Amino acid sequence: MSRFDSLLSAYAARVQAPWPTSVSGAERVWLAVYEPDQERRIRVRLGEFETVTIQAGHSWNLVDLTDAFGRWLGRHEYRDAYFARPTALAPALAEFRDTLTAQVAEVLAKADSNAVVALLGVGALFGLARVSELVERVAPAIPGRLLVFFPGRRVGANYRLLDAKDGWDYLAIPIEAASGG
Repeated sequence: MSRFDSLLSAYAARVQAPWPTSVSGAERVWLAVYEPDQERRIRVRLGEFETVTIQAGHSWNLVDLTDAFGRWLGRHEYRDAYFARPTALAPALAEFRDTLTAQVAEVLAKADSNAVVALLGVGALFGLARVSELVERVAPAIPGRLLVFFPGRRVGANYRLLDAKDGWDYLAIPIEAASGG
């Protein structure tokens, strides 16, 4: 079984299992952890996650954050100044993180307790926004489940996006391919 198929199988088992309703927002977060070199395969076969979700009786909502920074910067009134002097951008990144949070929160607000809201493209946030901070910010608003496609590694409860040295510890439920997959 390929790594992708093993991850999909692990996700299918999770999405088909009963969902406890009396859990906190942080406990409604699922992290689909996979090797960064699997990103393209995940994207090409993403529809299979949607199909498994719908077959399990849940709705599917996708939020692709891949180009969130480019769209935000393209609309920013000081974008030309930031291109001329990129170091001036650092203070404005808090505004970007707020915009990112609002984008995800908007989709969560439209979802119900039976919905999976999937975040794709979190690797594109590396160096711009912390996935852990985004998840923590939106966790109280998760009505169903938040599935984060996470290219990186997990060691215990420590998650490392793109295998970066600075990992983070979070209480999310990991979904991973079997070690043989």
